[in-house]
Amino acid sequence: MNRLFFRFFILVMLSISVAAFIVYFTINRLFGDPLEAIARRQAAAQIFLLEQYVDQAPADEWLDRLNKIREVSDVRIDLVPLAIARKSLPEQERDAFERGEVVIDIPHKALFRRVDLAGDKYIGSNEEAIHAQDLPIDIGVALQVEAVRYLIVALALLIPIGFWSRSHWKGLQVLMRVADKFGAGQLKARAQMQPGDSIYPLAERINHMADRIETLLESQRSLLHSVSHEIRTPIARLEFAFELLYDTVQRDQVLQMRIGGMQGDLIELKSLVNELLGMARMDSDAPLRYETFDVTEALRSCANSLPPSPVSLDVAVPDGMGTYYGDQRLLQRATGNLLRNAQKYANAKVALSATRKLGGVTIVVEDDGPGIPESEREKVFEPFYRLDRSRDRSTGGFGLGLSIASKAVNLHGGALKVDTSPLGGARFTITLPAA
Repeated sequence: MNRLFFRFFILVMLSISVAAFIVYFTINRLFGDPLEAIARRQAAAQIFLLEQYVDQAPADEWLDRLNKIREVSDVRIDLVPLAIARKSLPEQERDAFERGEVVIDIPHKALFRRVDLAGDKYIGSNEEAIHAQDLPIDIGVALQVEAVRYLIVALALLIPIGFWSRSHWKGLQVLMRVADKFGAGQLKARAQMQPGDSIYPLAERINHMADRIETLLESQRSLLHSVSHEIRTPIARLEFAFELLYDTVQRDQVLQMRIGGMQGDLIELKSLVNELLGMARMDSDAPLRYETFDVTEALRSCANSLPPSPVSLDVAVPDGMGTYYGDQRLLQRATGNLLRNAQKYANAKVALSATRKLGGVTIVVEDDGPGIPESEREKVFEPFYRLDRSRDRSTGGFGLGLSIASKAVNLHGGALKVDTSPLGGARFTITLPAA
């Protein structure tokens, strides 16, 4: 946000500077160089002496009067050949010089003027020019005055613009904080502004958008929650009925096998409902239950709670990793989901490791399985998404484990990413920021 207004300030300053140059060149084009006018005013005394004292002398006395000016003035006055004078002047000034006008040489604090155009006024002067040096010309003060003038103009523009921009900046800061809260899951966050505020219409539209999003999410969560709870009741009745039915057909092994298969389907359906309820709770306004817990103990507990598996589990969680402030239940669930996912696809080995750095925690789960193609690494965190090789019943699951893990980590302000493990399979890395 500050960058936006800094760029605006730079743009205003550049515009004022460009305007100053445009004003200077426009005046120079229409009315002549203003700096030359200033220099001519500063050298007005010497020009007056030449035009009113030397020029008024008789034809044979002008040189005497010029010498008298040399004696009483600090200005150095010389007679130079026309060729030298013409060579010293820029091309755009030579026409004025040839017409007999006084030409100011500002950089050298000097002036040139022909003594006599036709040689009929001053004796022996038609091939000479007066060159006056060390004139009291100082345009630095004039430039400082102009700079102060433009600075006052700039301040006169920038101060009102600053007050006007400040209201916009404060309003945008409010909207940015609301957006951060809303993105963090605080769906009740709204921008509180007065109708007279500059960006009130934008805030109102953002509030309306937030109301609509909150309504849609609430409807989705309510539907998911209600449907899941409604399904639980018939599932419980079916479980009870299957138990009774299984006991009544003890002698019919074929029927027992079919009932066992149906019980497996029912257990799978029950697990799906539990997963959906878990996701619904994570989408609530305040899903986290913060507490301080021991990181080493929590991670080792995840490893110990895994179901039996033919693959080996290498746990490299050092002692004394300290404590972390967060939702222990959610973080253990995220780590457990990653470990169970690794067990499904590993050939022989699963590894769990963790490090602590600058208050944050990094948890790595990797396996030696087939890995995840790079094109599908972002999709595996989507709900119900499963890779083609995991769509059969042998692997189980509903495609919710990784989605739940990602959401649990994101709620803590962390990140979950997947890449290739040195073991040959997939490597999932949980990065939790300092609490």
